[in-house]
Amino acid sequence: MSSYVSHTTVDCADAYALSRWWEAVLDYREDPDDPNEPGHEECMISSADGRHRLLFIEVPEPKQVKNRIHLDLRPADGTRDAELARLVGHGAAVVADRRNADGTGWVVLADPEGNEFCILRSEAEVAGRQP
Repeated sequence: MSSYVSHTTVDCADAYALSRWWEAVLDYREDPDDPNEPGHEECMISSADGRHRLLFIEVPEPKQVKNRIHLDLRPADGTRDAELARLVGHGAAVVADRRNADGTGWVVLADPEGNEFCILRSEAEVAGRQP
């Protein structure tokens, strides 16, 4: 017997706004039979194949310290640095730059509510197929 992850839950102040932000970042979708709307205290989004879901739940207390769990994102196309520029342009804030001179490393970012996540190199960059 074993378990599987049903979804990842993110505590937040505005479930609708944060779900829309992550929906655009990840190219996720809401359930058309249960759409997310302003004022909803819980909003779910899913990957295109439905295998990964994020649930945003409103809580009264603000984020106060570093996340104990976070998402590591890898660009589906292009490079880590191009995706970093896209995410910053979309409203992410750089928390820590952990890139190395040899091209390895990652960048720690925060979403509009301060939840941290990382952007890694693409699989092509790791394999040496992209500069």
